[in-house]
Amino acid sequence: MATLLADKYEARKAEVNERFEQLRANEEELNRIFAEIYHMVGEVPIEVEDKYVSVARIFDTAEEIPESYKGNKYVRTRRDEIVSLISYAVGCMFGRYSLDRDGLVLADQGDTVDNYVAKVADGDASRVSFMPDADNVLPITDDEYFDDDIVGRFVEFMRAAYGAETLEENLRFVAEALGGRGTSRQVIRAYFLKDFFKDHCQTYKKRPIYWLFDSGKKNGFKALAYLHRYQPDLLARVRTDYVHEQQERYRAQMSFIDEQLSSAEKGERVKLEKQRRKLSDQLAETIAFEERLHHLADQMIVIDLDDGVKANYAKFEDVLAKIK
Repeated sequence: MATLLADKYEARKAEVNERFEQLRANEEELNRIFAEIYHMVGEVPIEVEDKYVSVARIFDTAEEIPESYKGNKYVRTRRDEIVSLISYAVGCMFGRYSLDRDGLVLADQGDTVDNYVAKVADGDASRVSFMPDADNVLPITDDEYFDDDIVGRFVEFMRAAYGAETLEENLRFVAEALGGRGTSRQVIRAYFLKDFFKDHCQTYKKRPIYWLFDSGKKNGFKALAYLHRYQPDLLARVRTDYVHEQQERYRAQMSFIDEQLSSAEKGERVKLEKQRRKLSDQLAETIAFEERLHHLADQMIVIDLDDGVKANYAKFEDVLAKIK
């Protein structure tokens, strides 16, 4: 059944904000009781200030948050709620979560999609509403180059979770909450390219469970992988199945532009030359990245989750995004 994300958001906001006011009322009632017990009515404050209520309160935008709430770490905005939804969607893409079952699904070292199907649907893949990514690699590039591109997979998730009829309207709602220019998909892509990993690291206190392979500032190649599904051949697969393919696409696009430049008018030539420089920079970046990746891939590194995220992440720091 088709569902509007906007309606879901409004219902959640109403529920959360009602809980906020109820907790405030409870705390004020306790203050009155204790003031009466200790004969301090009129001497101690009964009212609880907004910033001291220790449960979530949602505002549509940061600009709407009153000064009285400043300092309350539980205050959230519509963007925060959408970022949480996107995080959950990525979890579903990796099989950490499922639309068909509550709680964690894949959270043991070396878990596979077969484990997911067994836990969620008793081994029957046809009963799974949304299948996790098969190879534990979700590419994030500035255009849709791969079949399992993370933006494409997010669109599939939204269709599975909320229905096909409301898909475009729901994507617009997500994009408006995130902010930015362009179509809904372009805004969502920009979020994955620039902000998702930063938000993820903040949520997980600089101990990310979704690792970001990152070639550099030119966005030549990025991809997420789920720590709990790590296998020693992961880097080799990223290198051969994704980085090499991306390099060939850049070369093909540059060759196509070279053909167009031979007959392009002056204004169009400037545009094409700019595009070619960008592609050339991205290709050069991925070539350097591929060399670093190759070096680590040949080692077939084995990790132990018991060592912790920080120790394991450090083993791959030459090819992973910096944690800030």
